[in-house]
Amino acid sequence: MTESTNDRRQKLDGLRGRISSAGSKNDLIDAIEDALGVSAPVGDPKVIEALGKRYTGQTDEADKVSDRIDKIARKGLPQVWVGDTSVLASDVVGAASRDAQQMIEAFQGGGKALIALSDALEIAQTKDGTGRGKLREARTMLGGKDGFFDDWHEDDDEEDLRLRARSLASHGVDDLHTAAADADDAARVAARDLNKFAAEARAGQMDTDELTAADRLALADTSNVGGDAELNEILSANDLERSGRAMENLSPAERARMELLLANASSPQEKAYLMKALASGYDVGEVEKFGGKIHGKDSTWLHEHLAPVTTGMTPGQKGKEDQKFGDENWSQDDATCVPSSTVTARALVDPVYALELTGGPDGQDNDPDHFRERLHDEQFRMNEEGDGDYDGWWWDRHPAGMDSDGQEEISNKEIGPHTGDKYDTQDMDGADDRRGVLPDIEKSVADGKPVPINISRKDENGDWVGHSLVIVGHEDGKLQVYNPWGTTAWVSEDDFINGDLSAATDDRYSKAHHGDVETVYIERN
Repeated sequence: MTESTNDRRQKLDGLRGRISSAGSKNDLIDAIEDALGVSAPVGDPKVIEALGKRYTGQTDEADKVSDRIDKIARKGLPQVWVGDTSVLASDVVGAASRDAQQMIEAFQGGGKALIALSDALEIAQTKDGTGRGKLREARTMLGGKDGFFDDWHEDDDEEDLRLRARSLASHGVDDLHTAAADADDAARVAARDLNKFAAEARAGQMDTDELTAADRLALADTSNVGGDAELNEILSANDLERSGRAMENLSPAERARMELLLANASSPQEKAYLMKALASGYDVGEVEKFGGKIHGKDSTWLHEHLAPVTTGMTPGQKGKEDQKFGDENWSQDDATCVPSSTVTARALVDPVYALELTGGPDGQDNDPDHFRERLHDEQFRMNEEGDGDYDGWWWDRHPAGMDSDGQEEISNKEIGPHTGDKYDTQDMDGADDRRGVLPDIEKSVADGKPVPINISRKDENGDWVGHSLVIVGHEDGKLQVYNPWGTTAWVSEDDFINGDLSAATDDRYSKAHHGDVETVYIERN
């Protein structure tokens, strides 16, 4: 089985210590041979570079497509309806223009990511080759292994030889480790960028012949108000894929009902939320009931009632952003960080559930105080569902935390059915583990699947205490993290790897406070 880039990095880090501390000839030989047994960075830089140049070369054709679309838009379009769901022609052209621009960005960004990977891999392979040469020279200096009795005693000349060989081997294994680390970092960045651009190829994610290309373009392009359109798209890549598959599986009668719902919707946002409900696993009858509650509502109302997280801050901005319904935050009551994170994560992927929380049974309640009561009840319900702990007497009990088994259980019951994935607990014991799982996390959130994480710290008594968060997005090398205190913030990849989540929490969860991260992340079915 091929070693991962992160596996090589970890093995060589351990071997650096073994070689530098080797106290006998035989121990040093074993460590050198183990280091030589770790595979070199794999891949053909020339092939990767050629593929990257091929992608960047496609941008000329994409630019021509974008120019032609813009010319059509400037000619002035009649306000006619097209597609099965009654989309304005002007909206379709606008969506096509933005889709073409995203295509250009994807070709350019993907090509640059591959070229950067090629350059880094070529340098890493050269560095690795230099290090292996030093290790082989050190191994040759040592000759054969000592016998059982010879290994008991080392004279001055033998010690001098061992120390010189050990010094050379230390330089060699350092080169191997540097090469492995550089290759690992480059591979992770390339994977992150390519996953992001793949997820942003949005219209193609909805693979169904039951809607026209115009419909698919318009649905994929629709965003909530209140922030950057690209950071607030209503339908995630996973929503687009699942809704397209659901349309394909509907009976002709059900499909006609769904198309009528979409055609009668009063805004692009209303259409998008109807499709999101279908993607969440609801049947057409349930989508119709949901549609009746949101029909005719303006884009602001839909955003306030159906989107628990609005991204107003860009990744380059520091600080925390309140997530509110009216004057009430999407925040926890008592020690319910795990169930509260799960409630919000489900509301992100399930608009029917989000409306039950904000709008009540009929979907029309706009009272923030009532929302707070419903949110409180759901947090406590999930605490029961996950067998969470309680403090106090039976007449005055309040939640006191939930273990990872309970978190896994409620993640799979409450989130999994609406994303189509299974959640498993993965312990992140250190920076290497977090670095290794980061591409999976970024792929999941790029697809629109929130990832719960747990962080821990020592309190003033030396006891470990923890807190639960949810990663809900990533952009430009930063993770968007929801904190059930009612806020979101951007956290750099490096801070996540180093176990520092203070940007999303407070200084108690900084690296200086011995923070650690345990991750519950999506395992592909």
